[in-house]
Amino acid sequence: MEFLVASAIGLMTAAGIYLVLRLRAFPVILGLSMLTYAVNVFIFVSGRLTVDAPPILAHDSPGYTDPLPQALVLTAIVISFGMTAVAVMMALGAYLEAGNDKIEMTDLEDGK
Repeated sequence: MEFLVASAIGLMTAAGIYLVLRLRAFPVILGLSMLTYAVNVFIFVSGRLTVDAPPILAHDSPGYTDPLPQALVLTAIVISFGMTAVAVMMALGAYLEAGNDKIEMTDLEDGK
């Protein structure tokens, strides 16, 4: 189970980095979302993968699941949704202004 989750995190990270390096607005936004999902799964898994365990310690349960990573992931999901909405609006504004969604890389030393 741990190998499967670790592989999924690695694939999401690789896909996110690849998409961020595409230099188009829409793939960059998708890449940031993929990186966000990878980090969320990583944080969630850091609380241990346990099945049928309560999130709090009870008298009759042999173990428990750490609720802190779950709360952190819930907060991160809300923040990433807001970040994605802002990035989409900025990309849409740039597309409407320039007529395409290509990201131009300028060399700061040449001043171009």
